[in-house]
Amino acid sequence: MASKFSTPARHSRANAAPTPQPTGPSSVSTTVHITSVTDFALLLPATNGELISDAESDAVAYCTNGSDCQNTFPAGFVTGAIISEASDGSYIQITGCLDPGKFHFAQDDAGGQMDVRFPNGAKCAYGGYGASFIEQVEPSANRFCLRCCASENDQVNCNSHNDKAGCPVAVPGTYDFDGVSCS
Repeated sequence: MASKFSTPARHSRANAAPTPQPTGPSSVSTTVHITSVTDFALLLPATNGELISDAESDAVAYCTNGSDCQNTFPAGFVTGAIISEASDGSYIQITGCLDPGKFHFAQDDAGGQMDVRFPNGAKCAYGGYGASFIEQVEPSANRFCLRCCASENDQVNCNSHNDKAGCPVAVPGTYDFDGVSCS
């Protein structure tokens, strides 16, 4: 997996409405993090065969082997990833490819988004409880993205209203790696 850091271009987004407030108390089972390409967590369906879009109420954190969370990604699930950070510290992100056959996704799942509203208590360790973050997992496109912002209501860097736009729009970054493409 690639491990270099870069700063992707910022794109203006049409919907600058405020990020809704977080729901529910903060929980370790709904906390995502980005430390490195070998130490990060994503919110994923807890139930076999559940659509990501239906898992907004019960998704749980899954992480890389060796990370500090209860559930780990299956071997071979992440096939490529890269971390990027804003030069001003306003966000950190991870973009990458996944093998949907290694996880219990619903068949033909087009994906969905998790953010400060869903699941209850969701947060990213980078910004803390209430800080904006956006995560999209798209099994049918073999990709995922997670961007964690340092502050609340950051609609420039963590626009939660791009929930149907897909990773390349919601979290611009790298989706092509040596021998692996998910763009």
